[in-house]
Amino acid sequence: MALVKVASTSELSAGQCKVAEANGKPIALYNCAGTLYATENTCLHRGGPLGEGSLNGTTITCPWHGWDYDVTTGKNGFNPAVGVATFPVHVDGDDVMVDV
Repeated sequence: MALVKVASTSELSAGQCKVAEANGKPIALYNCAGTLYATENTCLHRGGPLGEGSLNGTTITCPWHGWDYDVTTGKNGFNPAVGVATFPVHVDGDDVMVDV
């Protein structure tokens, strides 16, 4: 894996999420009370953009059909046996780096 800059800390306030790209791969970034997380951006249900969803605590809800995931683990809220990939996040100054 390699660290890739995907955003600046100023782009992601607490409670917000956004779509970013790391090495050509779409990812979703989340700021949960000051702690940053990253997952795949694609919902397992119908491919919805998780980074455009609604973040409540550490739960992201897909904007297309309401599937939800825990951003800390990637596990699906309806069926924890499945989930999206998560990526380690590192902050270096104002740079948000994701290990993909």
